[in-house]
Amino acid sequence: MTKVVVLDTNVLLAEPTAILSFPRSDVVIPETVLGELDKLKTARVDPDLRFRGREVSRILFDLSEEGSLVEGVELPDGGTLKVVPFVSETPLPAGMQTRNSDDRILASVFQARETYGPDAEITLVTNDLNMLLKAQTLGIQVERHGDGGEGGWGRRYIVRPFQRYRAPITILAVAIAVFIAVIVLVVYTQPRNQGSGSSSTNLPPEFKNVLTSQQQAAFDALSALNTLQANPKDPESLRRMAAFYYDQYTALAQTDPTTALSSAYQSIRYTDRYLQVAPNDSDAKVDEAALLFYTGQADKAIQLVGDVLKVDKNHVKGNFNLGIFLWQSRHDYTGAAAQFEKVIALTSGDSHAADVQQNAQAALAQLRKDAAAAGHPLPASTTPTAGVTTP
Repeated sequence: MTKVVVLDTNVLLAEPTAILSFPRSDVVIPETVLGELDKLKTARVDPDLRFRGREVSRILFDLSEEGSLVEGVELPDGGTLKVVPFVSETPLPAGMQTRNSDDRILASVFQARETYGPDAEITLVTNDLNMLLKAQTLGIQVERHGDGGEGGWGRRYIVRPFQRYRAPITILAVAIAVFIAVIVLVVYTQPRNQGSGSSSTNLPPEFKNVLTSQQQAAFDALSALNTLQANPKDPESLRRMAAFYYDQYTALAQTDPTTALSSAYQSIRYTDRYLQVAPNDSDAKVDEAALLFYTGQADKAIQLVGDVLKVDKNHVKGNFNLGIFLWQSRHDYTGAAAQFEKVIALTSGDSHAADVQQNAQAALAQLRKDAAAAGHPLPASTTPTAGVTTP
């Protein structure tokens, strides 16, 4: 059965990335919604509201590079996104008018019924009480969109195993602009070692000593790009770029979700390129699985981390992340609990993995609460699995 989700304007303004919150569904955005978003550009409203409106537009613009929004573009983890023009000839219930935006959005649901047929499951998603009540009186299946809580706990606690290039990157502040001209000048005026593929770029010590860790991370990324121009398959540089964009995603996820999403995709692309030259790097695969999950591709994330655990069944952070994926995307409480218990057993007595063990204990405690609330209480203990759960 085809699942169709029609999004109301207020849902997108509350959470611009809601577009990506409905895996394996056809997401429909009525043209009326785009009109309402466009009006925010000049309206005297909260600047934050205008900002979120622009974020929605940016996401749609990025997705439009994959194809026609009117014809439909593929979304991560299956499904499509379509922007649907309003068709005034659509049959509507007696007495229903289309003189205001709300009614035209409701009419888009009936239009979707005509397009997808009677077997499709069509749901209007809105956080507007009046819209919700009106939809119910018209026999439209309707639901509210949460505050992003589903999966939120798990997303905060997903463990990244690859720490070699880890840097506490926050939003690259204005201070970096002071150095960027000098850095670019140094990068692109020094001769490059075309033979080895290694960059000959070196930042003079008097510059490097005054850079913050964030600025040094940005310079390292520029240096890696410089190396990749000479040797596109240099594994060290590919991994650095993947790590840089991963850190950008982490830093921006709460404050700038659109840029964060773009950074996540960039990290995935660089990781894919890196794995072509280093296919046995389990840590890189677990990193990519986390990013796939972040971007709504839970099935691919489970498959990828499952591949890692088939080779190394005791990969601690792979097991932990698999527990998060099973819990948050499939509500497989028993499978997730088994993964967390396995992590606790694997890290017992290992002081270097104390943080992961604490996260696993906290996750298991929260998981038990969620399972009980869902009517699927877990037994006092489950037996850790030696293998993995795969799709």
